[in-house]
Amino acid sequence: MSHLSFSICPSFSGIWVLVSLSLSLSVCLPDMFSLAVTSHRLLSSGYQQIRCSMATVVSGSKTSRLVRERLKLQVKEMKGLFSGFRPGLVVLQVGDRDDSNLYISSKLRAATEIGIEAKHLRLPKTTRQEEVLQHILSINENPLVHGLIVQLPLDSVTSIDSELITNAVCPEKDVDGLSCINAGKLSRGDLDHCFIPCTPSGCMELIRQTGVSVEGKQAVVIGRSKIVGAPMHDLLLWNHATVTSCHSKTLDLPEQVGRADILVVGAGRAEMVRGEWLKEGVVVIDCGINHIADETKASGKRVVGDVHYASANQRAGFITPVPGGVGPMTVAMLMENTVQSAQHFILKNQPRR
Repeated sequence: MSHLSFSICPSFSGIWVLVSLSLSLSVCLPDMFSLAVTSHRLLSSGYQQIRCSMATVVSGSKTSRLVRERLKLQVKEMKGLFSGFRPGLVVLQVGDRDDSNLYISSKLRAATEIGIEAKHLRLPKTTRQEEVLQHILSINENPLVHGLIVQLPLDSVTSIDSELITNAVCPEKDVDGLSCINAGKLSRGDLDHCFIPCTPSGCMELIRQTGVSVEGKQAVVIGRSKIVGAPMHDLLLWNHATVTSCHSKTLDLPEQVGRADILVVGAGRAEMVRGEWLKEGVVVIDCGINHIADETKASGKRVVGDVHYASANQRAGFITPVPGGVGPMTVAMLMENTVQSAQHFILKNQPRR
């Protein structure tokens, strides 16, 4: 009489490992061989069914460090070629919103680390639109400034047209890539002659880190904001993906998401995208930053993305965490745009031989 026993357990890497396999010595060799082959097939089949599959985490924190180190070297090279030269950046803020102050602080720290001369111009809430425009025009004409950011939203007690203010920034200094000139060039595929908005640019860098080619893939973008969704669609399109844009009026969202090889989510709704919607192996880039209640945290809340991470992590091939995913890349790509602007300035103004 034969007896087969085995047990399996998960190793630290998530791979299921055979612990023991024993056969009773009372069976003849042919029977033993047949039983062993059958058992091997069953075990192999079972492995496929019970294997614990986890997505590879694409760290924006690590990738942004690589970008910043590269930019440091580029700035150092510029300083070496042109004595006293430093890329210049101005962050213009109207009002004193706490969240804006936090974002500005992270930008200023990153600039200082890379070697960019960064200044923070804070205007009071009472500033009128004409005054903001005068400051922008003055910065546009300053040759020592290569990048100008208007921190949004504008926290003003007076009526200010944000679109007008954004488009007043000189396109060559619009390192946020939000002016209609840069947006228009991006939409027409003129990627080499415009500044790309920082969050979509960071998303593309994270996708490159996965090693997955965008070309020919089915890409789905959830959200159509001017800062994330719309430029993300254009960027994927001109990198040769077939792109579907989804938004608040999309009726069959789970079905659309299920077709994606690459999914970028910037909807602003906490944990909206569920893991069961996803195709196996999809690349998931989560741009969301949301706060939900959590009694285990001292603050009483925690930060989550637009994707339900725990369930998505079981089906995706690659996924960005929140926090530590897209956020650090947004700041890094802002620094990259500023350095590129400074390089363009040098090429344009260096003496011709």
